[in-house]
Amino acid sequence: MTEPATGDPSETLHLADWRRQVADLYAAVRRLLPTDHEAALELWRTTRERLYREHAQSPVPVAGRDAFRAHHYAVDQDLRFHVPVVADEAPEATLPSGGLSAAPALDFGGAAAGSPTGSSTRPPLPIELPVSAGGTMAMRRIGHVEIPFAAGVRQLGVFWMSGYAGGVFIPFRDATNGSETYGAGRYVIDGAKSADLGGDAAHGTLVLDFNFAFHPSCAFDPKWACPLAPPANRLDIPIRAGERLT
Repeated sequence: MTEPATGDPSETLHLADWRRQVADLYAAVRRLLPTDHEAALELWRTTRERLYREHAQSPVPVAGRDAFRAHHYAVDQDLRFHVPVVADEAPEATLPSGGLSAAPALDFGGAAAGSPTGSSTRPPLPIELPVSAGGTMAMRRIGHVEIPFAAGVRQLGVFWMSGYAGGVFIPFRDATNGSETYGAGRYVIDGAKSADLGGDAAHGTLVLDFNFAFHPSCAFDPKWACPLAPPANRLDIPIRAGERLT
């Protein structure tokens, strides 16, 4: 997620073209998904592999692009979900031993937080997610999704990027990291890169299909700065779908 580092206009134009092509790809995938999951997934895989081999803004180092081949798990239809985004509950106020006032609640980033009077839900929380190259990236946690995996329901936090290009963001880590997949995890939605399979805004839902889970750019070259999954988005089960290392 690094912006162009030089004043060369061509570099910026290549970045704009990369975003345009990725946005077009996901638009085509969203059109196909409801009726032909296999064709949508094949289009996603082949187009991304071509971009990674041929495009000037590929995250793969130049020396390795000609030989680059993407690797994926077998399709798992049980890892496709259409789930609502659930508002986080506001923490219950607790009284100190003197009983005079409520103690401040702590948000996910450790800062004091609260909720409107009479509200049982937590307002969007500012949080700083760690970045692979060091430092942090500003986000707002807007809620969570509850995913009915075969091993049981698990939650993932849903974020909105406060800076960069904005967008819904759902990173995750799982039990395959460091062996079968990148050690710092993968993404299932990255709205800043148009990597979004859709949903129903009227009903507050998102499409989460882990067969489309992908590695961040920093998995291919450490020069890229990528936000990483926070502890709350670390799954204790393996997600064997989507991109893998080999």
